[in-house]
Amino acid sequence: MPSPRSVAHLLLIGMLLPSGAAFAFAQTAAPAPSAAAGSSPRQPELVLRTNAFSVVVDVVVTDQNVAIHGIDPKRFHVYENGREQAVTFFEEHKPDQTQAAVQHRAMPPHYYNNLPAHPRGSAVNVLLLDGLNTPVTDQVEVRKQMLAYVKTIPPGTTMAIFTLASRLRMIQGFTSSIADLTAALEKAQSAPQQSVGLDSSAGNAFDSAIGNLEMMKAPAAQMASIQQFQSDVDAHRTDNRVALTLEALQQLARYLNAVPGRKNLIWFSASFPIAVGPDPGDQSLQNSRSYSEQVRATSDLLSAARVAVYPIEARGLMTLPGFDASDNGLNPVPGGSTGTPRFARQNSQAMTADADSHFTMEQIAHDTGGMALFNTNGFKAAVASAIGNGESYYTLGYKPEQKNFNGDFRKIRVKVDDAKYDLEYRSGYYADLPDKPNSLGFSPASLMATATLHGAPLSTQILFQTRVLPATDPEFNDANLPSGPAGELSATLRGPAHRYIVDLAVDPRTLAFDSTTAGTHTGSIEFTLVAYDGDGKRVNYVDRSTKLTFNPDQYAQIMKSGVPVRMALDFPAGEGSLRIAVHDIFGVRVGSLEIPLTVD
Repeated sequence: MPSPRSVAHLLLIGMLLPSGAAFAFAQTAAPAPSAAAGSSPRQPELVLRTNAFSVVVDVVVTDQNVAIHGIDPKRFHVYENGREQAVTFFEEHKPDQTQAAVQHRAMPPHYYNNLPAHPRGSAVNVLLLDGLNTPVTDQVEVRKQMLAYVKTIPPGTTMAIFTLASRLRMIQGFTSSIADLTAALEKAQSAPQQSVGLDSSAGNAFDSAIGNLEMMKAPAAQMASIQQFQSDVDAHRTDNRVALTLEALQQLARYLNAVPGRKNLIWFSASFPIAVGPDPGDQSLQNSRSYSEQVRATSDLLSAARVAVYPIEARGLMTLPGFDASDNGLNPVPGGSTGTPRFARQNSQAMTADADSHFTMEQIAHDTGGMALFNTNGFKAAVASAIGNGESYYTLGYKPEQKNFNGDFRKIRVKVDDAKYDLEYRSGYYADLPDKPNSLGFSPASLMATATLHGAPLSTQILFQTRVLPATDPEFNDANLPSGPAGELSATLRGPAHRYIVDLAVDPRTLAFDSTTAGTHTGSIEFTLVAYDGDGKRVNYVDRSTKLTFNPDQYAQIMKSGVPVRMALDFPAGEGSLRIAVHDIFGVRVGSLEIPLTVD
């Protein structure tokens, strides 16, 4: 039996597709703003029943890294906070040996939607090549082995490719085409590049400076000052690297949220520490910090979207830096005599950093139901294992006995009778209140900043259809279009402005409405259009927030046609793109889409 979420997707597809050349809603502006009701907002019923009243757990069962199939449902037991729950849904998923077709719906010219193109199958795979946290030499080897791997993937294996450098980029959407995957890996955007967050030259310069000062017997205060400055620089760089990485993982979770079923995120990275302690010799604790809360919140967002993370150590089999043949070992260390080798200090620091980074990868894998893979140069085999096991899983569903949804974290444990199998599944979930929007600790400002970023992945928490036409199109001959500048930066555009009209139909099933006893439904939505030029520079934008009020008849109509809005934006001539974002302020969720435009 299909899940409520699947039913909602099927209804949405039918609602958003236009009939012939006609648009899916009347070409009028959005309803006039009105005061929202005072009661607390509620999620759409279908979403509520999925998120609040039933829990879905994907379980991978292996024996010596080989997936186990055909386990009797009666052998599975699920526990929540130590109490066994009655399993109400059970389904086994196996790899599809046939070619997995990606579901495409043809759209008429000038029509677009942010429905993700997803394959029919038990799971989809996402390859994330992390250049932000990985030395460039290791990126080269990963890319080389991935090019060899995609040429041998089993039929039906479907994959999308993302890269992370200064930001997250989608290089290839979901496809099972070997040619498309190979071409994506050969693109300049996926080429190895030096990470701005891993500046080893700066660290070497500091070490050299300290060594020279020690040989010159410089005052201890002078050496301590340089060491403190190095610690400050390293801490600031780590803060930025962690923030960028977690933001990228959150973007992926939001993009994958609307893709049905399990998603396997294969993350090639050297990772980042979940906590940073004081450097040896640093008596202050000002640069100590912990990122555990941010990591846990990100893991929960991934887990809620049914994304299992498989981190793979991109440095392969590692050696300690202090045994590098290029190190003459003659620089002294604090408290030592001239000529004392420094490899002990270097090795200690490297081992601590590696252990901290591996712990982060293990934590995210554990929380999301994946597996971390370290100390292997066989990247192709590691990816094949992650994909193979990640597509063989069991889905268990249950209705929690505890009905007090107070937002606390509830631990999940799964076991199989009479077997010592290895089980991978998410560690738990946050029991949010059924009658309140889901909150995972991400502010609306950060949601919209991400959703409107040029080249960022689509956000699919809110689904919508749009039509984009120049204002000179005959379609608008009798229309009353906005006059005056369209956009906050219209006055700064170079050359004559070219106006485009953007009509939207937002799926109401992905919005949070508040309802009254009289049947009135209210909501609060923000619409944003951003124009980018061919270099990815923002050249114009418009932002509109409105409170919506629908009586019972109006609400019944929008459930069929979508929530309508019309907006206008001025563009300069040339190649560019239009980014569209819809923000549900009540529901703390966002949908986005980017459309390439050639403006003549």
